[in-house]
Amino acid sequence: MPFESLAEPNYLRSIIQVSLTVSLTAILLSTLLSLPIAFVVGFADFRGKRLITAVINTGMGFPSVVVGLLVLMALSNSGPLGALELVYTPEAMIISQCVLAAPVITGVALSAIESVDDAVRDAAYGVGGTRTDVALITLKEARYGVVTGILAGFGRAISEVGSVLIVGGNIAYADGTSKTRTITTAITLETRRGEFETALVLGAVLLVLVLLVNGIVLRLGGR
Repeated sequence: MPFESLAEPNYLRSIIQVSLTVSLTAILLSTLLSLPIAFVVGFADFRGKRLITAVINTGMGFPSVVVGLLVLMALSNSGPLGALELVYTPEAMIISQCVLAAPVITGVALSAIESVDDAVRDAAYGVGGTRTDVALITLKEARYGVVTGILAGFGRAISEVGSVLIVGGNIAYADGTSKTRTITTAITLETRRGEFETALVLGAVLLVLVLLVNGIVLRLGGR
């Protein structure tokens, strides 16, 4: 495919659209999973709490290629989820990004919840607040940390290469538009092809997205 067609707006737009759709969906699902876990671990005292916290912290640094391999094995024809036929689809990429982003969101949110002063919870209980009331007050106090965790998860998801390449296959349709090609995998492909202009355009888009996320995180941290 010549560079002229690769550089067409439809090609670039489809890649950006797939990337944002996959990453935003993954973050939404990860948040719905992660926040309840963070609240349960943050509020409750139970046997094995340290082990769960250690697992969460380990997951924050889990190698992406290993995640991609495990997800691919689960979704392959011989895997437990093979009947769903999700290999090399955006759905497989969403699952992979969820596995990567969920520990990040959970870990940062848990840290924010546990950092809320015990006096806040004691005061809420002192005025007759229920456990739900205390949880909502704690969430209000930890909201910036929770949002930071969500944004950090998005930053990891949108910049992911290894796992989405393994489970998504970096596939484009016959007209050149993306099926499972994301910004990061397209940069890898275009660089190998020697199409550095296209790679630089996509790199600039990714950089803007990451800087935007970091800017939001810094602004929240300054409050």
